[in-house]
Amino acid sequence: MKDGLIKAAVGTPEIRVADCAYNAASAAAAARRAAMEGVRILALPELCLTGYTCGDLFLQDTLIEGAYAALETVRRETEDLDMLLAVGLPVMWHGKLYNCAAVLCRGEVLGLVPKTHLPNYGEYYEKRWFAPAPEENGYLTGVFGEDVIPFGAKQLFHCEELPGLVLGVEVCEDLWAPCPPSITLAQAGATVLVNLSAGDETVGKAAYRRELVKNQSARLVCGYLYANAGEGESTTDMVFSGHGLIAEDGALLAEKPPFTGGFAVTDLDIGRITAERRRLTTFPAAVREGYLSSTFSLSPCETPLTRTVPRHPFLPSPEERDGCCEQVLQIQSRGLARRLAHSGAKTAVVGISGGLDSALALLAAVRAADLLGRPRASVQAVTMPGFGTTARTKGNAELLCERLGVSFSCVDIADAVGVHFRDIGQDPGLRDVTYENAQARERTQVLMDIANRTGGLVVGTGDLSELALGWATYNGDHMSMYGVNASVPKTLVRELVAYEADRAGDPVLTKVLRDILDTPVSPELLPPAEGEIGQKTEDLVGPYELHDFFLYYLVRWGFSPRKILRLALRAFDGQYGRETILRWLRTFCRRFFAQQFKRSCLPDGPKIGSVSLSPRGDWRMPSDAAAALWLAELDALS
Repeated sequence: MKDGLIKAAVGTPEIRVADCAYNAASAAAAARRAAMEGVRILALPELCLTGYTCGDLFLQDTLIEGAYAALETVRRETEDLDMLLAVGLPVMWHGKLYNCAAVLCRGEVLGLVPKTHLPNYGEYYEKRWFAPAPEENGYLTGVFGEDVIPFGAKQLFHCEELPGLVLGVEVCEDLWAPCPPSITLAQAGATVLVNLSAGDETVGKAAYRRELVKNQSARLVCGYLYANAGEGESTTDMVFSGHGLIAEDGALLAEKPPFTGGFAVTDLDIGRITAERRRLTTFPAAVREGYLSSTFSLSPCETPLTRTVPRHPFLPSPEERDGCCEQVLQIQSRGLARRLAHSGAKTAVVGISGGLDSALALLAAVRAADLLGRPRASVQAVTMPGFGTTARTKGNAELLCERLGVSFSCVDIADAVGVHFRDIGQDPGLRDVTYENAQARERTQVLMDIANRTGGLVVGTGDLSELALGWATYNGDHMSMYGVNASVPKTLVRELVAYEADRAGDPVLTKVLRDILDTPVSPELLPPAEGEIGQKTEDLVGPYELHDFFLYYLVRWGFSPRKILRLALRAFDGQYGRETILRWLRTFCRRFFAQQFKRSCLPDGPKIGSVSLSPRGDWRMPSDAAAALWLAELDALS
């Protein structure tokens, strides 16, 4: 449970219809197997202590008493397990029979939650035997010895050791209803919803069920566990598949496919859920009036991570890659086209270095010109070789512009920077920050003046990762009139350029884009070493794939350095060691705080994802904020 992580599972034990003793043993055995895997929350199917398909046997006292005895067996057999368990059975209350989920922990029945929405169509005739959940909660007495057990649909189960973990329960058809109980449960504070279900399997139903569970977890910003009936149910009119699903905030984390055994097991991130609810102003504060609350205790432990932690959280899946890349390019180019049209700019001026960022900005500018019905020659591409420019990058810049059909010019800045050095008394042999930044500022001046001369605007090339690290010259490449890459992280920049290379339809253009992708990332502000790039950014500030990972979890989720380290160790296992990750995480935190002043005066640029550092709405942070707390935590981790 450390860092808000807890292992959860759904399972489908083999049952025999109406054989409650057998079913109790099967359920208890399933709980013990799950506990051996470190599971702390386990959901089993609807009415699994009797079987969902008992029909009119539900009206038999013998079956009901057998269900009670079965629950007592499960309670006794699991009292030594460090686990919260939900299991289904029929329960009599005030003269009526209810389809209930029993929630147990350490041998205590914490509550009985009756089903609210009863189907009475097709193969389902639940209203023949069961009553819907009463409007108000109550208590069940005299069934399990002296125990007084909370009874009702409005119940919440709170974990003492993990305050963000609040469990709510609904049963099968409840999820299909127009207003599922899970909605009000989430509004009352439930962060994990479990559904004990017995839905039959028909063609296409598994896909529908999967989307329903994912969407509900997204709408409610919660973890959602769906345990479905399977092996052992009657096949008189229906077949049950044991389909199990676990979703979190719209993402399917684990699935037990139809007609397979075992469990669906994953780690739920309660910290992530609570962080997202805190961030979303549309998610209401918890209102628990009318809800019964029970507490349970689980031994604190560190949950070994088993869920997939993607190395590149900003990148789409391979299946979604083309569609996502196209959408990003559309956002970039349409934003720029609108700005060009609105401002009356006749040209779009782009500084071309032969690197990734400027290549992407040029591709977006070309698309914008196409959208406006303008000739591509209205895009003014300018390469400005300086002291660190190599033949490779200069040649790639020229060839890229030629194949895209844009206007191209070359302005060598070496003489102008040399004069500037003389004017300010800078020793040109001193390779310090002044030596580097003077070149970046000279390039920006050239671009701004060409934009003035041609009636255009300067298109910025800096990306989100550089903004996060402050890896930009203040009032140099930091400045433009519209920054098309401002919310595109470096890992995604690479993917977008690769996408355009794949679809270019021009072998020469594809080749030059591929070579740009293979070129080391560099500002090229220091002289080359034997003709090769002498200043490699990732050697200085660290791998961009690590920094993008840190940026995503720090800004998007507000995670602590400790938790980010833990996730990074999982994601980059076998690629980077703990010491390396800690080193660059410290660099990221230090630079992220120290360089906020550069982000406080950024030019406009289109937002393309959930993480943006625009000071106008997405990231508001004082430039004087101290990184002491974050660095102290990293010191402790070291």
